[in-house]
Amino acid sequence: MIEALQNARQKLLDGRVEAGHWEGELSTSALSTATAVVALGSVDEKKYARSLDAATAWLIENQNEDGGWGDTVKSFSNISTTLLCWSALTRFGRESAGPAVSAARGWIHDYVGSLSPHLIAETVKARYGKDRTFSVPILMLCAICGTLGPKGWRLVLRLPFELAAFPREWFAVMRLPVVSYALPALIAIGYAGHRRGFSGWINHPLWPRVSRLLEEIQPASGGFLEAAPLTSFVTMALVAAGEKNHPVAGRGVDFLLNTVRPDGSWPIDTNLATWSTTLSVKALAATQEGQVRGSTLFEGQEKVLDWLLGQQYQEVHPFTNSAPGGWAWTDLSGGVPDADDTPGALLALALLDDGSRREEIRNAAGKGVVWLLDLQNRDGGIPTFCRGWGALPFDRSSEDLTAHTLRAWHRWKPFLNEEVSARVDEATKSALRYLKKQQRSDGSWCPLWFGNQYRLVDEENPTYGTAMVVRALDEIGESSLAQGGVRWLLEHQNEDGGWGALKGDTPSTIEETALAVSTLASRREASAAVADGIKWLVRETEEGTCFEASPIGFYFARLWYFEQSYPVIWTAEAFGRASRFQAIEG
Repeated sequence: MIEALQNARQKLLDGRVEAGHWEGELSTSALSTATAVVALGSVDEKKYARSLDAATAWLIENQNEDGGWGDTVKSFSNISTTLLCWSALTRFGRESAGPAVSAARGWIHDYVGSLSPHLIAETVKARYGKDRTFSVPILMLCAICGTLGPKGWRLVLRLPFELAAFPREWFAVMRLPVVSYALPALIAIGYAGHRRGFSGWINHPLWPRVSRLLEEIQPASGGFLEAAPLTSFVTMALVAAGEKNHPVAGRGVDFLLNTVRPDGSWPIDTNLATWSTTLSVKALAATQEGQVRGSTLFEGQEKVLDWLLGQQYQEVHPFTNSAPGGWAWTDLSGGVPDADDTPGALLALALLDDGSRREEIRNAAGKGVVWLLDLQNRDGGIPTFCRGWGALPFDRSSEDLTAHTLRAWHRWKPFLNEEVSARVDEATKSALRYLKKQQRSDGSWCPLWFGNQYRLVDEENPTYGTAMVVRALDEIGESSLAQGGVRWLLEHQNEDGGWGALKGDTPSTIEETALAVSTLASRREASAAVADGIKWLVRETEEGTCFEASPIGFYFARLWYFEQSYPVIWTAEAFGRASRFQAIEG
């Protein structure tokens, strides 16, 4: 294993960009590509013909054998992405798209039961329930492309864009039908629905006001959340509403043209630079045998520290109205501070602190700790972006974020002032009550932002969630509460020595196996399981040199992605923790 550890560590270090940090590489997305096609085609089909031809050719080439499309090239076909690709190719594909369109039509017919626009709309709405964040944009795109028939706009549910004119502080109590990060979609798609489906092109007196707001919250890059789908939906909605020349649409087009990949496709997001960097720092710390506070983790860590400190938000965020002090997933302007990247940054800062900039680091960490304290919900859990938004799944408290936050609070508590330290004590008690309540009868916990596509019914990933919670509980001295989770992980190791999301039903992956090994490595009762897991990882990664990524990540609205850096990062960490805590031969 020592050779594999050294190889994986070097592979991780080699993944840095020239500036010294990590960006990783997100999977290309059929969903992103289809939405970008419709956005660019809606603005000017002739002007962007070259981009459209390349993108539609990519969609045709990457259609699944069953006629549908998944969110990534490794994903199973699903109704949402297949509808988007079918519609994009129907409207903007050339003659060569005919066979792909026909195959997609067959897949949709088999899935829905017919090609009735009404049944298609009902199927999409049923998939997302009360959350209209994604169901309404899908149906809007279909209406734009004509695949919902001549009266398609009547099937596009109304989004109350007028509510965006109210003070942002009211949003949580207004129970909006979209999640907190979807304000641009609420405005643009809501207005398009007003103009196309409900008013006969009547102007709305509030449009000038919310139009200005839409401009104000658009990032400098032009990309909302740095994501092609949301940016594309906003752009095509403005065109559909008769606002083709709106400044937001123009900047949205610029973003799409600047982020297209050489093969004509688009990723689900530009990058996860902050997330990848903080994960990498934690992994490298695990590979440093005997590493103590203040020691050097790797050559060039000062550049990473500078970069990471520079990513902390210093002003109220215009998108979610979030207070200063948090970190987003990316270093680009479209990021939004959140409760996974903020604790990740706090943990990384503690590891990067070599003593030379202690006051600066502690000041930044103190702000981050308070940011997380202020985010905690009444139930004791930690939501992703905004406190109090509990109506829809991706705004509720979640076990993985709560666990990550507990680790960060615990790491920095000795260096906080008395008032903040007391708040951490109370918040920790509340968070532990939340985790205890959320633990399932079998001992597991489930995460919000990660899943497993082989779990066809619920797409859940209890391996990730349980590993995150058990790791946090062990670190903060609550190992007794973690016992059920440890037992669950041991019971759900696959026969081959690896882990999927559930024993037997899901194949082992590098990511899930590495996470389970890292979590169990510190426990003596798990030594045999850890040894088997390490053997599986050594074999599967060819001694730490070859890493096949799996689509276990969830993006917004449960869109699948895989990240090329995940298996490298988590394997390096697993090897490091196993070598430190367990006597494993080889």
